[in-house]
Amino acid sequence: MTYFMNKHLNKMMIISGILIVIGLLFLSLGYTNIRNITFILATIVAIGPILVRAYNALMVKSFSIELLISIAVIAAMFIQEYTEAAVVTFLFLFGAYLEKRTLEKTSQSIQSLLEMEPMVAYKWIDGEEVEVDVDDVEIGDHLIIRPGSQVPVDGVVVKGSAQLNEAAITGESVLSHKTAKDEVYSGTIIESGYIEIEATKIGADSTFSKIIELVETATSSKSPTEKFLNTFAQYYTPAVVILSIIVYFITKDVHLAITFLVIACPGALIIGAPVAYVAGLGNASKKGVLIKGGAVIDQFAKVKTVIFDKTGTLTEGKPSVTRIHSFTDIREDDLLRDVAAVERVSEHHLGRTIVDEAVKRGLDINMPVSEMTAIKARGVSGILRDANYLIGNERLMTENNIQITDDTLELYENEQKLGQTVMFISKNGMVVGLISIMDKIKSDAKETIDYLKSQGVKKIVILTGDNYFAAQKVSEILGIDEFHAELLPEDKLNYIENEQKTNPTLMVGDGINDAPALAMSDVGLAIGHKGTDIAMETADVVLMGEKLRHAAYGFALSKQTFNVMIQNTAIALLTVVLLLFGVIYGYIHLASGMLIHELSILIVILNAMRLMRYKDREISHKNVEFTKDTLA
Repeated sequence: MTYFMNKHLNKMMIISGILIVIGLLFLSLGYTNIRNITFILATIVAIGPILVRAYNALMVKSFSIELLISIAVIAAMFIQEYTEAAVVTFLFLFGAYLEKRTLEKTSQSIQSLLEMEPMVAYKWIDGEEVEVDVDDVEIGDHLIIRPGSQVPVDGVVVKGSAQLNEAAITGESVLSHKTAKDEVYSGTIIESGYIEIEATKIGADSTFSKIIELVETATSSKSPTEKFLNTFAQYYTPAVVILSIIVYFITKDVHLAITFLVIACPGALIIGAPVAYVAGLGNASKKGVLIKGGAVIDQFAKVKTVIFDKTGTLTEGKPSVTRIHSFTDIREDDLLRDVAAVERVSEHHLGRTIVDEAVKRGLDINMPVSEMTAIKARGVSGILRDANYLIGNERLMTENNIQITDDTLELYENEQKLGQTVMFISKNGMVVGLISIMDKIKSDAKETIDYLKSQGVKKIVILTGDNYFAAQKVSEILGIDEFHAELLPEDKLNYIENEQKTNPTLMVGDGINDAPALAMSDVGLAIGHKGTDIAMETADVVLMGEKLRHAAYGFALSKQTFNVMIQNTAIALLTVVLLLFGVIYGYIHLASGMLIHELSILIVILNAMRLMRYKDREISHKNVEFTKDTLA
């Protein structure tokens, strides 16, 4: 029955409307009895879906708006107010139709995302190209992707090169060039070129599938405001029925009691918050900003302190080796080779930078190293050719009682003052060299900081494990209010915990080594580097691209969404109050009250739809080029 009613809802609405028009024509000709018959038929046709929904709600012990309408219409029929009954049922179906259409439009960003999910793949089987369902792709399969085709799963390019549109993942329309050994992500599209890839993540583990899962989860989760309104409606609706009965006993006016019943329906109040959140979340997902639900939007909008990690967040996360200082007769390349061999165990970005530099120079780093150990927040150690190596920061040297000469310390500090990160190289308890590494500030970092301040953020802070001078230089360039350097992970947590006592905090990190801080802060925002698993799992907000300005966009959009939700709630409450006064003073009747009620629902939906077109033009999209003096 429910399926039949939903399927033919529009037809019933049209038939009801036609019958009402026919009845009005007969009324104008003086045929009152025929008018009554057509209005009764119009009511019978239109009330079916309303009664079914009311019954379904009662079966789960819920008092719905449809129940109030059903009671009011049946009562109107009983007192022979056929015009009112017909008009109310038609307006309710017409309102439901318009509501459905506008809600579909509101969630079109999410729907279009779902429709973009790859369905087929082309892979080599026994030397032949075969089309297969994307669910049949296995890790290690070699897939073929031609111009205009979607990348079906995450993978690594093994042959060819291409320009890829990664807007579905990052929200950026700028094409990305991919060649051998580069990673590609499901859902992206080849604009030109040809590549073959080896599948690395399939099914639910692929980047695009995780994005869809996050968006679906976000839109289904409820904010505290939505939960409150739903609970409120459960008590409010039966209260309206009781009050209507009281109104009848006091006034002995059935028509007034029925009118009170209809106009007190909390329709706009219930729909106003969810539609705002859906529109906001959909807009954000188009920009590659994944916000995990309405509750996160509420928290995001209230943030007053923004805390940034430095490396990979405010800087590009692509550091390079700038200088190698050798204090013995060991050649620079030989020293780099030995250090890179030990650094292979490290997952830290600085360790990877050293390894990459050695590989780029064509050095053989695949030498046997024993007791290779990554030392958290300090460096690495290992034994190479019977020599004990320690490679890391000054804290690592101090804790292992390794002496640092005044000249070495002076050189170390001078390098740091240039904004570089410097690592000590110790061999058999003696410092034998330094390696300086430099990272570039992101071109949109300054604008992002300035915009956050303009939006009401009171304090912006850098928390980093990097050296004092590197943090100071970045802080000065970007206009950061406060910075704390050379921190251990637990130091970051302590700072966030203290800051939360006075201000809601947002932590922005790269989603890899900042996971604890992201989890502790009121809102954790991870720059996901196009699909880092830990970023998706830990953070409340995930940027699928690396543009920092998208963090500012997400913040501004969350504030706007929260404001729209408040506006919708106010519109709904004000409408009910005005209608009640209109009924009391005789200006509002059943049909006109129903019309205004449905209009209020459409107003809150249209107000929320503004979020779909939200584009904050105050966030500049111009890139700022930093010179070598501004590297950190």
